[in-house]
Amino acid sequence: MNLHHQNDLDILAIAAHPDDAELGCGGTLILQKKLGHRVGILDLTRGELGSRGSADLRAKEARAAADFMGLDYREQLGMADGLFEATEPNLLSVVRAIRLTRPRVIVANALSDRHPDHGRAAQLVSRAVFMSGLTKFESFGNNNRKQEAFRPDVLLHYIQDHYRKPDLVVDITPYFEEKLEAVRCYSSQFYDPQSKEPQTPISGADFFPFLEARAREMGRLIGVSFGEGFEIVKPLKINDLNSLI
Repeated sequence: MNLHHQNDLDILAIAAHPDDAELGCGGTLILQKKLGHRVGILDLTRGELGSRGSADLRAKEARAAADFMGLDYREQLGMADGLFEATEPNLLSVVRAIRLTRPRVIVANALSDRHPDHGRAAQLVSRAVFMSGLTKFESFGNNNRKQEAFRPDVLLHYIQDHYRKPDLVVDITPYFEEKLEAVRCYSSQFYDPQSKEPQTPISGADFFPFLEARAREMGRLIGVSFGEGFEIVKPLKINDLNSLI
């Protein structure tokens, strides 16, 4: 799924692994699609070091989740799972994707988490967002044309496995069940009593109840049934306090 300028994204979720975005902010992405916005996901790796499934299977699951959510864009950059760093080639890859999709809002991995890739991805994306706005940092698209500098208006970080205090919470109550359906597209990763593959922190029977508990915890902070929390490093620009209501 590729884009051109006339089809710029409104929201781009960037994830270290396939399923990170669905788990961390899937309800928010579904909500934004329902509101008529253009939404995409960029996976940095193929999740090839995952204990269950395979990179090829997870790629199929990612496409199924994208179809279910009605995404306008989904790509995988193929960085090394577990090993990627903020090298110049990796920064350039993310900058290219940002300049291609030109999203107003980027939501990225948690600032720190149980999986070290999540925090590293957050830092990589933060640097790429800044560099994407630098005119003298050159990148070239698939047609070998020089891309225009572009910087998103907002960078948020979704909350993943570890609890982190949110700076804002999105009400996903009407779409919580749809979020779970998107997550279930990654059936290789979650509870299956017939599976002979290794157990992982997300493959137990208690993981989906945890997802519900986390969503209820976040929702309770804003007085709704289900929510997804986000952190903000840079303060948001507000022109009208009524926009917060």
